[in-house]
Amino acid sequence: MAEETIRTLSVHGLRYGYRVLRQPVPRTEPVIVLGGALQGMYGWPQMDDHLGPFASVVTADLPGMGGADPLPPGTGEDILHAAVAGIIDDLNVPRVNLFGFSYGASIAFGCARQYPGRIARLILGGVPAHISDAQRTRWGRAVDRLATGDTEGFATLAAAALMCLDPERPVHRGELARRYVRRSFLHALTHSPHAAQSLHRSLGHRPDFSGGLTGVPALVFAGEHDTVTSPERQRAFAATIEGSRFVTIGESDHWVVLERPDDVADLVARFFTDCSLEAAPGSAVLPRQSAGMRPVHGV
Repeated sequence: MAEETIRTLSVHGLRYGYRVLRQPVPRTEPVIVLGGALQGMYGWPQMDDHLGPFASVVTADLPGMGGADPLPPGTGEDILHAAVAGIIDDLNVPRVNLFGFSYGASIAFGCARQYPGRIARLILGGVPAHISDAQRTRWGRAVDRLATGDTEGFATLAAAALMCLDPERPVHRGELARRYVRRSFLHALTHSPHAAQSLHRSLGHRPDFSGGLTGVPALVFAGEHDTVTSPERQRAFAATIEGSRFVTIGESDHWVVLERPDDVADLVARFFTDCSLEAAPGSAVLPRQSAGMRPVHGV
């Protein structure tokens, strides 16, 4: 039976922590799961269920998230990369599997670029590789509500800005996911002392997904109707990663991890155990990206 352990670490004087559900007889390297700004160490039960039988599962409250210390203003992602490296050191393993979703995809990609020898396999989902000015304006309106103390208005506008509301593009359990996202925003703003700061940072974040990556087996996946960054742009990003695979998951948007949690977890389990992706439920798998394929930046 897997044993749960909570560990507290520090990086650059900031306290943070991680939770590990240890698998005594693992079939693959430990899996570190990094989610959005409000998805901390207790936000991934589906990963415990699907990955726990064959791998140790690690979830974290990195600096600026959950119960960890807040990030000082102007802090770059290097400190978050160092925090993930600290977890790998504390696990006392040479390499890990790394999963990053949404805001966490930026952190995971940066870690893989900085420490490629420590990443056995990489999965990135809902990659915010291109955010339009129109989207930033919508999110800015939500943040304006937060600045006036209107948390209800913020939660409603922010949830809508991150989801596909087009009735012509069906999303599985879309309304349920929208209500959940809205409640999550409200809960975090009520119970976390620095949730507002985290939301400001993540909604205004301009991640750098340029530069490519080699030497790390990688999979990128997107919801079929992701309106934060289109699947086409996410596929173009995947083409910068040598030998990567790209997958779309049907009838889902940016919040594919809520709308199709079992399909996502099954896909992750298959990739991290070197199993075929062709039979993954709900997904369409495209061929491996050629090392020569590169998107034109800004297109």
